[in-house]
Amino acid sequence: MKAIRDRGNALADGLAAIRDQYHLPPAIPPEVLAEAEQASKRSFPDHRDRTDQPFVTLDPLSSTDLDQAFTIEIAGADLLLHYAIADVASFVDPGGSIDREAWERGETIYLPDGKTGLYPPILSEGAASLLPDGERPAVMFTVRVDPAGAVALTGVERAMIRSRAKLGYATVTEDQLPDGFFELARRIAANEAARGASRVDPPQQEVNQLPNGRFVLEFRAVSAAEIANAALSLAANMAIGDTLFAHHTGLFRVMPDPDKRARRRIAESARALGIDWPKDESLHDLQRRLDPNDKAQAALMLAIRRSGAHASYAAYREGERPWHWAMAATYVHATAPLRRLADRYVIECALAVANGLAVPDRIAEAFEQLPAIMARADAKAAQVGAAAVDLAEAVELQSRVGQTFNGQVTDIDQRGARVQLCGEAIIVRVPLAEPSIGDRVHLKLVGSDPAQRRTQFVSV
Repeated sequence: MKAIRDRGNALADGLAAIRDQYHLPPAIPPEVLAEAEQASKRSFPDHRDRTDQPFVTLDPLSSTDLDQAFTIEIAGADLLLHYAIADVASFVDPGGSIDREAWERGETIYLPDGKTGLYPPILSEGAASLLPDGERPAVMFTVRVDPAGAVALTGVERAMIRSRAKLGYATVTEDQLPDGFFELARRIAANEAARGASRVDPPQQEVNQLPNGRFVLEFRAVSAAEIANAALSLAANMAIGDTLFAHHTGLFRVMPDPDKRARRRIAESARALGIDWPKDESLHDLQRRLDPNDKAQAALMLAIRRSGAHASYAAYREGERPWHWAMAATYVHATAPLRRLADRYVIECALAVANGLAVPDRIAEAFEQLPAIMARADAKAAQVGAAAVDLAEAVELQSRVGQTFNGQVTDIDQRGARVQLCGEAIIVRVPLAEPSIGDRVHLKLVGSDPAQRRTQFVSV
């Protein structure tokens, strides 16, 4: 881990400029804070008492906005996942100032030195967060996972829970996790393979702040515990998605299949990178066998990710099956309501249908509006994240103008060749003459401007 050389404090200034450019709100309005202060004092006598169950949370060590807590029960050959999700709706009055502000924001946007939260911190990092410092209201989903990894939603209820521990990805040990944790993840992975899913994420660049206040640019490492934890969320979201679809309602996460042109481009990338892709092997199977720690295979993962259409949200339509190509399933977002606006409404809908109640009109109306709201929020979050990485790269390279770097072409588009610099957590765009994916190149850094978040390389 190498800290970014930022003697002139350009990174802090640049992050402030990003906030201005993308109009990130500098503060939560006073009326929203006042309403949140009152909401944080609410009691929940109608929530069922589940404080005897040994829930734990598992997140990055620094996280305080904890959406999910879980415990697992062994039921014969099946596993019962009790998945408690922060009950944000119990703190937010429909049409109130907190609600209106959340609709303006859409989702929490993260930057290396802080975040622009969807909800006031007194809720998202306090009363509504599933921290292990007392009882918290939650919506508890019970998901049955059979030996083949098939999931079924068997219960949804509002409950009071008490987390036993706040576990971190970097420090958790197997004995701290409930029995069946890794077995449940194994079953979900086996089911993914059986249905042809390709939930494989390539390495991602990110800028992290160190305890001493300095920053580091790196490729994000993913632990086995984090991968397994994601399977729990996937199990819940799939089970909820199936239930909502069966009741002819819901807001779904959808992604179309890559078209023929995209598949042809992937095949060309595989050939250029020296990766064999037999004609009788599906794209799903190809993705599942790629190793993100191998540079050539990681480059192909990036090429596959960039070749297809992006995921989006879609309200239920009679006669249409909402489908997510990468998941190979009907799928929703319901497990991060502290960070995504849409999840709160999906949870409310699931509560209704699972308990034989009619879906409130305001929920159905929200499903029609949320795809556009979430598309705008997702786009802004992606732009802000990319800008932060561009800034960090320019700051890191500012003192290295004139140096020569080795790199490998990982993708080509209308803006030039994307080149992964060897030995650096840096990806740059370079105008190259007739580049091919997989080419090894030598690049000279001729300019780096943190104020413009821009670096300039030439081929040598």
